[in-house]
Amino acid sequence: MIDSICQEISNRRDYLTEEIETIYFGGGTPSLLETEQLEHLLAVVYATFNVSKHAEITLEANPEDLSKVKSKELYELGINRLSLGIQTFDDGKLSWMNRAHAASDSINAFQNARTAGFNNISLDLIYAIPNHDEKKWNSDLESITKLEPEHISLYGLTIESKTVFAKWEEQKKLIELPEEEAAKQYLFAIDFLKSKGYQQYEVSNFGREELYSRHNTNYWAGIPYLGVGPGAHSYDGSSRRFNIRNNAKYISGINSNVSYFESENLSATQLINERILTQLRTAKGLDLNSLESMRTQFEKAHSDFLEELTKQDLICVEGNFISLKPEGFLVADEIALRLFFDE
Repeated sequence: MIDSICQEISNRRDYLTEEIETIYFGGGTPSLLETEQLEHLLAVVYATFNVSKHAEITLEANPEDLSKVKSKELYELGINRLSLGIQTFDDGKLSWMNRAHAASDSINAFQNARTAGFNNISLDLIYAIPNHDEKKWNSDLESITKLEPEHISLYGLTIESKTVFAKWEEQKKLIELPEEEAAKQYLFAIDFLKSKGYQQYEVSNFGREELYSRHNTNYWAGIPYLGVGPGAHSYDGSSRRFNIRNNAKYISGINSNVSYFESENLSATQLINERILTQLRTAKGLDLNSLESMRTQFEKAHSDFLEELTKQDLICVEGNFISLKPEGFLVADEIALRLFFDE
């Protein structure tokens, strides 16, 4: 697999021409890779592209993978940001979610990373876990902020089709947290994290000032990116490319020079709609000037809807920007869909 990914990197050396500002090892479980494999991947990237001396290099990791030795090796390799999937500090819920780590592993992993020298660490929490009441959620927030990470991401538990959770739901073994309770947990977290010095800069992301995820921020700003490996997505400013998810078919495609991806050219309307969707997810909001010649049409078509959202205290309109308030973030995608242009 590593050889195939390296080959894809080499094959796509012309996909990005600008200096590379961020490198992100994510999707799957990259922390399972041996240090030598990560070193090889980074070497190929540096040999293929013009990488900034100040690039943000992030690796997603499971807490059980971050021993003292592994943390030190990653830091010495040049990785300068870690994203740890803690999920919760409740051991019972971790077991229920089939996670391999315990709360103590999360704390140890964080401390190992700090000892190794990492000063930019992101931790993930999940809210809206069934039977995870307000008291337990508040305890999770207290626990995560006591560690003082630079960045925190919050994700609501979702029931995906064809998963164990979906099967349990069908068998009435799992009852999703009521929507109003999930919203209550999310809104409480926004206020709580703000009181601890974390600024919400996107629907799910909170960070210390100047320590927001540069990689994700570039994505929401519509900056082109290259994704390599099975299931990876790429965007060059006018089209998208999607690699096949099947590992064996991906490797076979690379080795035999057979197509292992699909691509889609985006129309001017699609590009504007994506801009609306991604910008509205950020605290800064939608810049009406970014709609260019379509701004007048946008304002005329949606004036009544925007007025309604303002009265409902879901949005704030200031100058050229439309931004969502906390309650608006709860329905960000629905609002964006209503604001889309028709093809």
